[in-house]
Amino acid sequence: MAKPKKKSSSLEHISPRIGRVIKNTGSTYLVRLENGEEVSCRIKGSFRIKGIRTTNPVAVGDMVEISLRDEETEYITSILPRKNYIIRRASNLSKESHILGANLDQAILVASLIDPETPLTFIDRFLATSEAYNVPAKLVINKSDLWDKDTRELAEAIKALYDSLGYPTLIVSASTGEGIEQLKGEVKDKISLMAGNSGVGKSSLINILAPDACLRTGAVSDQHHTGMHTTTFSEMVDLPEGGQLIDIPGVKGFGVIDFEAEEVSHFFPEIFRYGRECKYGNCRHIGEPGCAVRPAVEDHHIAESRYASYLSILEEASEAEGADKYRKAF
Repeated sequence: MAKPKKKSSSLEHISPRIGRVIKNTGSTYLVRLENGEEVSCRIKGSFRIKGIRTTNPVAVGDMVEISLRDEETEYITSILPRKNYIIRRASNLSKESHILGANLDQAILVASLIDPETPLTFIDRFLATSEAYNVPAKLVINKSDLWDKDTRELAEAIKALYDSLGYPTLIVSASTGEGIEQLKGEVKDKISLMAGNSGVGKSSLINILAPDACLRTGAVSDQHHTGMHTTTFSEMVDLPEGGQLIDIPGVKGFGVIDFEAEEVSHFFPEIFRYGRECKYGNCRHIGEPGCAVRPAVEDHHIAESRYASYLSILEEASEAEGADKYRKAF
């Protein structure tokens, strides 16, 4: 006896639609379709384990296909190829990574020198990651209204350093408006990821650039001089003069992931440039004979802070490689 044919659902004949993820709350994703419609979507649990090692397999900025899987719920069924993305280690102890944003024209790191202080190592790790994943990066130093003469001189020195390395740096104040018009010009008609430590004034800047965003802002902890989290999920906001900003929760540290030890110097432009003059092609610039990088540091052609950041990432990458070799041996 022949088996009865399975009735086809009308939903099976609905073609997938394409859109961009503009919000990720952790459980749902808001997708803006090509016609401007915004649709709340979910992903299947199995979507998370198809070789994707990130805590968020779908990121804000992703172009995705969505389909109806039942009468009421839309699901993200696939991610279109990304042109680039920014990623960091999910936590200091985690083996997983977290994608901050995808398909970016640029990444902007907001830093501050006081209340709270952004470590230069944090800045360098962000910039190195941007280099590794092909995302042009800029630096914004906020809260200039709080500076005395010495702090402003420090800010100008930091700006001169990163400008010279090819990372355009702006000095701004969300309170007084210093540098805001220039910042508006930098983000116009671009998709920009805006990141930073908690408390650096990122949300205040976004509220100026995109008044309709109405992001919550928080005070800095008096006890620890660190920022209090106000952004709890990633979201893309539209700029009134064109372009979008991706706002992400503030991060306390920036752990790199999937860096090969021999490639770390490639993500520091000045170290890579001097490294081409080393005697040996596999020089790691930590004391090998004929190294051209160490003398450049001693002669102040490479900033000591940048070299220290390079060494910290190199150590982290080397430890990760050693751990991988140990796991493979067993």
